[in-house]
Amino acid sequence: MTFGMTRRRFLGALAATAIAPHVHSAVTRIIVVGGGFGGATAARTLRTLLPRAAIILVESNRRYLACPFSNLVIAGRRTLEQQAFGYGALRRENIEVIHDAVVDVDGNARTLILQGGQTLDYDRLVLSPGIDFRWDALPGYTPTAVDAMPHAWKAGPQTRQLASQLRAMPDGGLVALAVTAAPFRCPPGPYERASLIASYLKQNKPRSKLLILDSNDKFSKQGLFTESWQRLYGNMIEWRGASLDGRVRRVDPAAMQLETDFDTITADVANVVPPQHAGEIAHRSGVADATGWCPIDAVTFESRLVSNIHVIGDASIAAPMPKSAFSANAQAKVCAIQVARLVNGRAPVATTLANTCYSYVSGDEAISVSGVYHNQGGQFANVTGAGGISPANAPIELRSQEAAQARDWFTAITGEAFGG
Repeated sequence: MTFGMTRRRFLGALAATAIAPHVHSAVTRIIVVGGGFGGATAARTLRTLLPRAAIILVESNRRYLACPFSNLVIAGRRTLEQQAFGYGALRRENIEVIHDAVVDVDGNARTLILQGGQTLDYDRLVLSPGIDFRWDALPGYTPTAVDAMPHAWKAGPQTRQLASQLRAMPDGGLVALAVTAAPFRCPPGPYERASLIASYLKQNKPRSKLLILDSNDKFSKQGLFTESWQRLYGNMIEWRGASLDGRVRRVDPAAMQLETDFDTITADVANVVPPQHAGEIAHRSGVADATGWCPIDAVTFESRLVSNIHVIGDASIAAPMPKSAFSANAQAKVCAIQVARLVNGRAPVATTLANTCYSYVSGDEAISVSGVYHNQGGQFANVTGAGGISPANAPIELRSQEAAQARDWFTAITGEAFGG
């Protein structure tokens, strides 16, 4: 259950609609901010479609650490080094890569200011800032609380920390996983994480328990997850939804306690998926609204609040498309095509986008859900009858095949974003 549209095939099918009918007298400058699955893919696609333009990628980190598959790192099935990708391929394609942070954007002047003091001007700006955390939204969960209660919702040191805490926990300990209310990055991510933590516990600390305290009453692929949990882990996992007093209202990192409306849970390991909003630069740019996310035109991905700025990936309001790496990659390609058309004086055209989310339920088995979306009239909507979900009660061989497909997908998407 996968969409095998490679970068070359995608661009080959659509690039003809974006190629310039004439040559500009001045060099067009397009800046992409954020070097993840959305931003890196957008920069490479823009370079293909606009060979004469100046394409600049601004990313503060010299290596990108991928969130997809990072739950396997927590479970000891993968190393963090396998999650790391650089930007050499982009530089070889004549994309200027600047490793610095953007501290401000002036949409009227079409300039952005870097932390190092440099000011860059642009004709079009593509923001792919990902997510940041709303530190004021969950009492007790502050930037320093992550030392005791890691989130690991951005791959990196937090991933290692959570993995280390699990390994140090005594057999018979309690792992608590607190899940914020939607929307958040990777809707099935917390439940994949629960599966892989349980997989690690079953093998290494079989008397331990995992408690999921969920601010939601429903979640992505819920039936498939719960079926797999029962089959693979028995009563090791307990899930409490919001209506079952699962909403965490406050945390106390010093005491390793999580408080709901009617209960206080003391955990040996506490993993908190905190409330989120669009990356900070989206707010400084003026493209985020009161929801904390960025309203966009679904055809061009141009901000509805600031002209000439396009927003893709997790930061955008693109429902029913989920906030996923697959979505960011697809949005990046479509956005680049529309930007190329706009730069060349051509009208944008509606198209169709797809998303597939793979989730591991053990180190060797996976499930998936896919969707197809159209963006006519500047709004996203599901394509009726398209997409699908893994079958229930499937044989282990099928779950193993989906795990292999997930690995192939990860190789393909990282290749498209960061090159070989």
